[in-house]
Amino acid sequence: MAHTPYLEGENRLAELDSRYVSVGNLPWKPTPTPGIDMKILLEDKATGLLTALFRWQPGTALDLHEHVEIEQTYVLEGSLVDDEGEVKAGDYVWRPRGNRHIARSPNGALVLSFFLKPNKFIGGRLDGQELK
Repeated sequence: MAHTPYLEGENRLAELDSRYVSVGNLPWKPTPTPGIDMKILLEDKATGLLTALFRWQPGTALDLHEHVEIEQTYVLEGSLVDDEGEVKAGDYVWRPRGNRHIARSPNGALVLSFFLKPNKFIGGRLDGQELK
């Protein structure tokens, strides 16, 4: 079932009620990648659906991963970079199912991302080459 973790009063809402989320009141939570924290706005663990704010510290890199379904990201602050290009504040990128990349944030970033399914992490290689 879709919900917003840490949403005050969510347990008192009916199934079809709208969820108004005060994002500033949601806690930042660490992700498995050091340097990236997140605020979960919407998640459905049964399907993998996730909408979240991600805060990247300068110099953070996200290991090689594959997007199992379409992923969408809107950059609010800073930028994200990979071998295909850079997405900057005010810009948007979406990646098709099967896209593989290593994402980096040289100067830090705040992004809003939408996932239909969680990423599949592959490790530290891209096209057979060791990461540096």
